[in-house]
Amino acid sequence: MGCGKGKDFDACVCETVRKIVRAQDEAADMDGCNSSCKNSLRELLSPTGNGNGPTTIPFALYCKGDCEPFIGSGIFKSPVGGSGMTALRCVETPIFRAKKFVDEDECCVQLELLLPVTMGGSTPGPSGKGNKICDFFPGNSIRNLQATGICLTVDLACFCGILCLDPVTPLPVSEFNMNDLKNEE
Repeated sequence: MGCGKGKDFDACVCETVRKIVRAQDEAADMDGCNSSCKNSLRELLSPTGNGNGPTTIPFALYCKGDCEPFIGSGIFKSPVGGSGMTALRCVETPIFRAKKFVDEDECCVQLELLLPVTMGGSTPGPSGKGNKICDFFPGNSIRNLQATGICLTVDLACFCGILCLDPVTPLPVSEFNMNDLKNEE
């Protein structure tokens, strides 16, 4: 998908994400349940024999104008040692899960930040400058995505491209181990 002029081009990212939300909702309600958004939608909705199919189509967004990937960031409280104190920490990721549309008539959607998880179970921070999607995926060691519970609301009209990943079931927020994040001070 590319940037263009006119309402049809402006709405293409919004409509794709709207389909992702519908498909995810349908997959969650089902008893059983190539790398493109259309294939990801089809895979998410295809029935599986054991009822443990994927629940999420993770995706990345590309900003209008510069066509750079959108890197979402969020702040959360993290325990500091065994002191009972907390500190504010930041996470960044280019990968999201659409949670819900804030207003069905508009293209504002709530996105959850998803972090790549390595084979060893850690959630690495970005390498390099952290401004490219591949900076968040070191080598071939990523095994899953981690739900963070950190959400932001965006206007999808601000984006001109979307990259869908294969459907997955992210690790639950309860398994989000803040101490595994790279780049701690």
